[in-house]
Amino acid sequence: MPERSNAWPACKFGDVAEFRNGLNFTQGSRGQTVKVVSVADFGVAEELSDFTQTGTVRINGDLNGEDILKDGDLLFVRSNGNKALVGRCVYVRPNGEKVTFSGFTIRARLKSGAVDPWFMSKVVRSPLFKEALYRLGGGSSINNLSQGVLSEFEFPLPPLPEQRKIAEILRTWDKAIEACERLIELLKARQLALVHQLVFGSRRLGNFARSNKMHKFRWLSVPADWSVAPIGSIADESSEINRDGDAFDVLSCSKHDGFVRSLEYFKKQVFSSDLSGYKIIRRGEFGFPSNHVEEGSIGLQNLVDEGLVSPIYTVFRFHADRVDNDYAYAVLKTDLYRHIFQVSTSASVDRRGSLRWSDFSMLPFPLPPIDEQRAIHKVLAAGLAEIDQQQTERDVLAKQKRGLMQKLLTGEWRVKIDKEPAHG
Repeated sequence: MPERSNAWPACKFGDVAEFRNGLNFTQGSRGQTVKVVSVADFGVAEELSDFTQTGTVRINGDLNGEDILKDGDLLFVRSNGNKALVGRCVYVRPNGEKVTFSGFTIRARLKSGAVDPWFMSKVVRSPLFKEALYRLGGGSSINNLSQGVLSEFEFPLPPLPEQRKIAEILRTWDKAIEACERLIELLKARQLALVHQLVFGSRRLGNFARSNKMHKFRWLSVPADWSVAPIGSIADESSEINRDGDAFDVLSCSKHDGFVRSLEYFKKQVFSSDLSGYKIIRRGEFGFPSNHVEEGSIGLQNLVDEGLVSPIYTVFRFHADRVDNDYAYAVLKTDLYRHIFQVSTSASVDRRGSLRWSDFSMLPFPLPPIDEQRAIHKVLAAGLAEIDQQQTERDVLAKQKRGLMQKLLTGEWRVKIDKEPAHG
């Protein structure tokens, strides 16, 4: 445990809480229906109190009372294919609603009045807990969380009034972060509405959702001075191969961050040591992995003058006199185009879940005059800048909160407790 500058006693989680694994349910049950919290319900929330979207299962007989969640319970991810999720905790507040929990989770219930549930929820979401899991995992993330691991987790335990004050301070940061998250979601919704209004005339999926053959894709009406062109008529594929094996930066296209340097992004080498068969992608060119474009993994390469991408990438460049790159990127990253990519991939004659240039080049593209394209991008860029600003503010608050947790939960910083007035 990290050193601390106070006399708080060390406490093991197992001394103040009891644990229970979640239930495994069978498809053959025909009894009563009950809501069951699964790992998917955790999300990034610290508290779970709304169960309107929680899934249900049928069970035979009655649930044991210990299998019903109560206010103040702490629910942990016990097992998951994503190791990073193992150990994630959410504070549960069913408020009397009958809810149970799945076999991939562990429920912790405090059995000592000396520990405040909100304080404990902060402790198990803090670096103290994450460092403990790292140590127990032998220097890497653990595959499964056990009751034994939870029981042995040791942490400094301040007096109850100080616990409550610490939890109150940290919850203030929680509320500020949650407010930022809500504003970001509102701004994203506004941005989507702007895209549909400026580019698609408020149209939705329309014919795209009903067609499974690319040549049958049809746009609804566009302004008189706009046109709709197949991508292949306004862009050219680039298939330049790195035949000499030159050591350019190897790039990858991520769903949310566009093109990134692979080594920096993944923290390890995920590409071949032999780069002689990789494709060259130049600044201003677009690219996507043909087997992941339906996920939105399409990007505009503005990181380096020349980079390399895997041979599975499709690389292309729009005609500069007809298409503004920033406008094109905004259009291709919309949910509408993601849907088009999904439909096109499933309809591809390739039959391998990929979208090749021969099919991609047939997709329609809305083409206003280039000056209008730039004006549209300017409006959309302003909206994106506002989203980025709010995301930066959220990240700053989250970083401040992490620092506060480290200081407050170890006792490096002490909080002042107001004394209750004496009664005469």
